[in-house]
Amino acid sequence: MLSISADTVVVPLASEDDAATTANALSAAIDAEGRVVLLHVIEKAGGAPDKASVEQREDRAAEIFAVARDHLSGDRTIETEVRYGTDVADTIASAAEALDADLIAVSPREAGRLTRLLTGDTSLSLLTGSPVPMVVLPEAGE
Repeated sequence: MLSISADTVVVPLASEDDAATTANALSAAIDAEGRVVLLHVIEKAGGAPDKASVEQREDRAAEIFAVARDHLSGDRTIETEVRYGTDVADTIASAAEALDADLIAVSPREAGRLTRLLTGDTSLSLLTGSPVPMVVLPEAGE
């Protein structure tokens, strides 16, 4: 069983399902004390019109954070952070550095080869460019 001990852990979350899966796995693996920063990156279109308004995207981030909070237990300090960027991996890495994180914790996300080819592989980019160590959380119960 994985056991994580870190003062500050940044936890990137992409969706409500991802929030539940990641928070369950994190809750089973992390020490009861410390600071957890739930992070959602709002991807900007880089000059093209965005599909949803900033307000809609921020509301979605709040929903994602609520799901994660519902699944986390313990006496941890839980903070939330919304960041904006055109490159999700770079934005996560910058946030981790700015938040003085000791660790980035992620859950693997299902994606086919075509999806990774078209959208880029955020996990691989983050893994190779992270300023702090990363851990991939196993599914809760593994």
